[in-house]
Amino acid sequence: MPRQPAPKCVACAQLSVEEAQDRHGPGGDNCWITSRCHRRRSHYRHRGQVNVQRQEQYRAHQHQVKVDELKIEVDLPPAAYLYLYRAKRADSPVHAVAASVWQGDQQLLSVRPIHCAGLTGRRLKQYLVQVLEEIHQRYPQIHQFEAEVRLEPTECPIKGCPLRGSDPTAVPELVVTAT
Repeated sequence: MPRQPAPKCVACAQLSVEEAQDRHGPGGDNCWITSRCHRRRSHYRHRGQVNVQRQEQYRAHQHQVKVDELKIEVDLPPAAYLYLYRAKRADSPVHAVAASVWQGDQQLLSVRPIHCAGLTGRRLKQYLVQVLEEIHQRYPQIHQFEAEVRLEPTECPIKGCPLRGSDPTAVPELVVTAT
């Protein structure tokens, strides 16, 4: 650990050069050494800034550790996802449903969300079978939904939804109507 600076030198660093030479030169306590005191005074005056800069450089150097990235190309098949807008309770009704098809991190298809108010469970299942058939026609390798994603009803993207407000959303590509 470095030696602590002399308190007399730290106090001296705050004085002007003329005052410091008067107090600590031949007319004072005679500790002024021209070859050494100018450098020390500058160091003591700026040591807070110098220490902060050194710490920042050290942190920046620590964050510059280069990490090799391994990139492996994988041919991912498209996958269909079902979005259920419903509260967290297990017995809560489904507010709205939507679907989308993704291949890796690229969205290929989006099915417009619909409100489920007034739909019975049987009618909702028929609608989802119809959606899945439409998706299967475009992407023959998809036979079922890959995953169900539960979203809060307040996140409903349908324009004019009483739970969300009247913010318009992007128009999806595929519209499947319930019959």
